[in-house]
Amino acid sequence: MAITSASGIDAAPRKQTLSSNYVDFTSSATEGWAQQYLPDLMEKEAEVYGKRTIAGFLAQVGAEEPSTADRVVWSEQGRLHLAYTAKYKDSNDTYEIENDIDGNDVGTDIGLRVGDMVIMSIANATAKGYVSALNEDGDNAAEFTVLAYGAANMATALGSTATTSELVRVLVIGSEFEKGTAARSAANAPKFKSHSNKHLIMKDYYEVSGSDASAIGWVEVAGEEGQSGYLWYLKAEGDTRARFTDYLEMAMLEAETAVDGAGAIGGTDASTSDGTQGLFQAITTRGHQTSGITGVNAATDLAEFDAILAVFDQNGAIEENMMFVNRATSLAIDDMLASMNSYGAGGTSYGVFNNSEDMALNLGFSGFRRGSYDFYKSDFKYLNDKGTRGGLNDTVNNIRGVVIPAGVSSVYDEQLGRNMKRPFLHVRYRASETDDRKLKTWVTGSVGAATSGKDVMEVHYLTERCLITQGANNFMLMK
Repeated sequence: MAITSASGIDAAPRKQTLSSNYVDFTSSATEGWAQQYLPDLMEKEAEVYGKRTIAGFLAQVGAEEPSTADRVVWSEQGRLHLAYTAKYKDSNDTYEIENDIDGNDVGTDIGLRVGDMVIMSIANATAKGYVSALNEDGDNAAEFTVLAYGAANMATALGSTATTSELVRVLVIGSEFEKGTAARSAANAPKFKSHSNKHLIMKDYYEVSGSDASAIGWVEVAGEEGQSGYLWYLKAEGDTRARFTDYLEMAMLEAETAVDGAGAIGGTDASTSDGTQGLFQAITTRGHQTSGITGVNAATDLAEFDAILAVFDQNGAIEENMMFVNRATSLAIDDMLASMNSYGAGGTSYGVFNNSEDMALNLGFSGFRRGSYDFYKSDFKYLNDKGTRGGLNDTVNNIRGVVIPAGVSSVYDEQLGRNMKRPFLHVRYRASETDDRKLKTWVTGSVGAATSGKDVMEVHYLTERCLITQGANNFMLMK
């Protein structure tokens, strides 16, 4: 029986050889013999970017708690000891307070009192003195008169030129009173710092038409958490949900509070949105920044890292810290640590148990101890991925890592009215007995249980949350 090809190709309902459903590669209706091999349709979706999501950072270092107000307010302890910077005023014994030890303008509200013993220091000299008088001048700044113990006046004791531009560090170390004198006339109240942050409302949306929803197509996929299976038209909805979940974390890291001014967010002629304080802004304004661990060489990196430890010593000195860094910084730290362990044949350490050269050499470090501090290092995918911060062009000021203290801190909760133990980093989301806005998802449209006359299936996502960065003075941003 002769076989003749029909014009075009008519698909058969079953896998069977008919005269009407074969492909003639010599026919003008097809591509000829150059296309004699039909494409092999692969139903499994190829994973070319590995795990694409970046969420998980906050889950490792923080917690989530509900909140019922528009703004979260908390108070942090001030420093216990009194220290200030001051400038020489108008005589050998009079100085004017500039700021407290953290650089905050304190005005007339200072803890210095008559009778205090103080240490006064400049760049190359230190002397001890006695506060004999306090007064306020016309510029709303506190002044004090100090008498030197070891010289005719404090300027002489410091060997100073006593200029108004010279900053002097003042540290209270005790007090001294004569016999039979009266009690102190003023008390020092505990100092605290009050901080606040507002919630950020985030939304996203996905839709598919009713017609497309009825045309089911299957694709084998692998989920971001390792699961696998078959999805139909909601594959795109799954990507939308995963992307929105990442946005929840990215916004908490990157968000900034708006400045007032024309043309700015929150300005007089722009949107009423005023943002929220994310992690990076909180560390920039209340914490510390460093350009250390640059990968120049191991010795330099170690010295730079020790400078970071000195900053921690001046603050909370939290013993356990977590380092989330990009690839370049991670390798620089590995090289720094490896240079400290140069034993074995040819200056190389083989293995960790029997010093065997047959064992694989592990040049990566996940944790280490330096001084009295423990550090746990982890790669931060958000800083490496080209689709996120790893693809930004600014290689000078871009963020290379963040050091976060582990454990919890004690703060005064303004809403509850008592001290609470909470992680240094945690997320507050709006929730009440009637509505939980941690992560809301709802479906509207004509597909399934119809809720509107619009012939689509609409999937809505919403959250309302903010990040609380407690004790930002214990955080370090690597730039």
